Amino acid sequence: MLIFPAIDLYEGKAVRLLRGEYDKMTVYSDDPPSLARDFAASGATCIHLVDLEGARDGNTPNIETIKKIISASGLFAEVGGGIRNMETVDKYLSAGASRVILGTAAVKDRDFLVSAVKKYGERIAVGIDVKDGKVAIKGWTETADLTLEDFCCDVESIGVKTVICTDISKDGAMQGANHELYRKLSETFRLDIIASGGVSSIDDVKRLTKLGIYGAIIGKAYYTGAIDLCEAIEVAK
Repeated sequence: MLIFPAIDLYEGKAVRLLRGEYDKMTVYSDDPPSLARDFAASGATCIHLVDLEGARDGNTPNIETIKKIISASGLFAEVGGGIRNMETVDKYLSAGASRVILGTAAVKDRDFLVSAVKKYGERIAVGIDVKDGKVAIKGWTETADLTLEDFCCDVESIGVKTVICTDISKDGAMQGANHELYRKLSETFRLDIIASGGVSSIDDVKRLTKLGIYGAIIGKAYYTGAIDLCEAIEVAK
């Protein structure tokens, strides 16, 4: 299993939200590229980047910071947050991103998702954020009338390979990941599943590794010291 240390960006800073709420934000670093270099020094091979302003507003205000992070770290970088048209996909991939994550757009504009996968193949991932069993969109501020299972079935049929699944109720809460959710997804679909939200201990990493899923995102647990990144990467191997 791959470990994806995460940097969530807001106004060029590395921050974390609690359960996706923008008024519950903690700033962890004013120098995200330095953070990414630390990840690489700890043995990370990949990084998960989210433009929180983009997720909310549908633009790319942190793209210059993202370029610097990718350049400074040399890591495989997946980038999400507000990617709602092909121009933005092109822009991020040209900026050095290895993979882009479509969230709201994948739900609201199926034709766009199909076109993006046709053009870029495995460089397109889908972020599926779950709130009370339904798919959440627009920076988690709305829910669509769509279940997780139905959406996974559809994206798999389109040819999407990688899905980042976040249980919003667990995100940033340091209460453990929703292991049952990821077990069910891994057994039901032929997708590379990346667990996101609530990965808060080495025990979480061990349990997710045993499920045989593709990856896990570590955010707040890294910043608070609850998880040692070097140890997590070794356990995940």
